[in-house]
Amino acid sequence: MTKPVELPASRQSYRELLRLAGPSVLSRLGIMMMGLTDAIIVGRYSAVELGYHSLGWAPTMTVLVAALGLLFGVQVLTARHIGAGEPERTGAVLRRGISYALWLGLGSSLVLVFAGPPVMDRIGLEPELAAGASRALVIFSLSLTPYLVADCLWLWLEAQGKPAVPTAAMWIANGVNLALALWLVPGTSPFPVEGAVAAAWVTLVARTSLLLMLALYVWRWPRAHELGVFRKAPHDPRAAREQRRIGYASGLSFAIEAGSFAGLNFVAASLGTLVVAGWAVVMNISSIMFMVPLGIGTATGVLVSRAVGAKDVAAVRGAWAMGMKLTLLVLFLLSLLVFATPEMLAAAYTQEAEVVAMASAALVLSCLFYMLDGAQVVTANALRARGDIWFPTGMHCFSYVLVMLPLGWLFAVTLQRGLNGIVEAVIVASLISASGLITRFRLLRGRLRV
Repeated sequence: MTKPVELPASRQSYRELLRLAGPSVLSRLGIMMMGLTDAIIVGRYSAVELGYHSLGWAPTMTVLVAALGLLFGVQVLTARHIGAGEPERTGAVLRRGISYALWLGLGSSLVLVFAGPPVMDRIGLEPELAAGASRALVIFSLSLTPYLVADCLWLWLEAQGKPAVPTAAMWIANGVNLALALWLVPGTSPFPVEGAVAAAWVTLVARTSLLLMLALYVWRWPRAHELGVFRKAPHDPRAAREQRRIGYASGLSFAIEAGSFAGLNFVAASLGTLVVAGWAVVMNISSIMFMVPLGIGTATGVLVSRAVGAKDVAAVRGAWAMGMKLTLLVLFLLSLLVFATPEMLAAAYTQEAEVVAMASAALVLSCLFYMLDGAQVVTANALRARGDIWFPTGMHCFSYVLVMLPLGWLFAVTLQRGLNGIVEAVIVASLISASGLITRFRLLRGRLRV
């Protein structure tokens, strides 16, 4: 019998990174594809409705991203327990995470439903724009709870080395979303909804279907029963505190970043509905780009967490280096693609000539921040996974709140650079964030903060 050829350690590590990163990238592209599909269908129906959709989506995404950060401890601790040879502790991690997800989802939905519309009325938007965005916001808010519980199951399965499961579920949910959006958004269905509000109802149904698929898989997976997912775990206040500690820092960091970008929607809104639509195009494409480093960063974080559990400092640094190289290579190629086809990409969203011209110029400029953004998200994930959870939060606060938002207003409004000025502010903030996080990771050297 021929003895199998053993791969060098570095090649084995790259193969494991790719095995985890491939489905993780695809699943996160699926997340954005759901929003992208709705934006394209709504935008081709009406540029005004696209503005309603964008403004109604922005507050819910800020809350959603913050809540997802609060659940990030599910993935970090699951992977860390596996790396330490204690997989039996991972069932309790998931049970705690689902409990947190339910409270976060229900609480944030109530806040957005009752406080969202009054806030829209009081921030200086045109009355019609505020009313249209508020109607979509209320429906988007209802889908937060099922999506957060689904994401908790998703993070746990990825850390268990099963990233293909949430990927498949996400793309099936996208199929549901596409079919319903094509039916409801143009107003051709028998239901009295259309445009942005119809897209919000579609999102609720698609996210609920995602939860049902993942819950069914975990219920039927024998390993989940062995790991204690379906039995009450022993009281472990230390583990619960650590899970919350990781979540607090990650949630605040995610909220800062998402909230800052949502704030740029309102900078765009001060320049008119067409600028909001143009920024929606740029943000949708940029967000698709962001899913690539987010997926690779997730896989990198899982490998770093496993290495932390095994107390292997060399593997921690090696996993980060692999994640960075892969991210920069892929984003470089994607940046070239956007640079070569900006008009075609913009025209996919809207037929308004003025919006297409404005968004095309901004898309070319946005190619300057894709790789920077990728570097900062992979490094932030690696830092959190190795236990340095608060530095990324501070770096994001400085870069995106103290730098990007004021610069966005200065460039876009004061200096009258319009949509291009908003993109220029993002470039500066991404450069500062990436530089600070990479420097921090290198300075930590052999220290594991757990």
